[in-house]
Amino acid sequence: MNVYETKTMAARLAGNTYPGRGIVLGLTADGKTSVAAYFIMGRSVNSRNRIFVEEPDGIRTEAFDPSKMVDPSLIIYHPVRQVGRGLIVTNGDQTDTIREFLKKGLPMEQALRTRKFEHDGPNWTPRISGLMSPDGSYKLSILKANDPDGEGCARFTYEYPGKAGLGHFLHTYVCDGNPVIPTFQGEPERVSIPDAIDDFTNELWENLDPDNKISLFVRYTNLETGAYQQRILNKHQ
Repeated sequence: MNVYETKTMAARLAGNTYPGRGIVLGLTADGKTSVAAYFIMGRSVNSRNRIFVEEPDGIRTEAFDPSKMVDPSLIIYHPVRQVGRGLIVTNGDQTDTIREFLKKGLPMEQALRTRKFEHDGPNWTPRISGLMSPDGSYKLSILKANDPDGEGCARFTYEYPGKAGLGHFLHTYVCDGNPVIPTFQGEPERVSIPDAIDDFTNELWENLDPDNKISLFVRYTNLETGAYQQRILNKHQ
């Protein structure tokens, strides 16, 4: 068994109809650019009724058709927000919790000790979070139920130095399931990161399940200058 095996995102997503929401952080193959990607998927009408909208400091989710919005509490939030030259990426409103702690000089881990997984039993959807630093190093975190009744919260944080061509992929679910969707297990998965933003964007979008994919965000940031380019794709345009 090769514990350092690295696969493309196409290979990681192949045949998986529902990895849920996913974060990828890493560096391009030339080592000059940090990469952050976030995608959302959905099975219900409420979850699928969303788009990503650009904000001055990142993006937010928004109802594509406001008349179909039922419960916004877990699906409307800011997935991506910039703090200084750092970038926060999460699957919920813990983005703002992390942001407030960072602005006080406190670490992401401390912010997430105040939060837990989502209150959507029996799935208890994990809260996944990432923080990309200006030097290309990054952290990934997952908060998930420690038991099937959702009584305890297990917290895991992974910190990476940043390596050219390497990224890590963290998602909320192993795969689709009925009646319970299985929560992600193990460490974030090693993935290869191409140099071109459009190559990576297309690789992600084309390999997400066409029925369940909703929106995708990708940002490439030059480590030396801080200048970035980004792409936003929505199933509902």
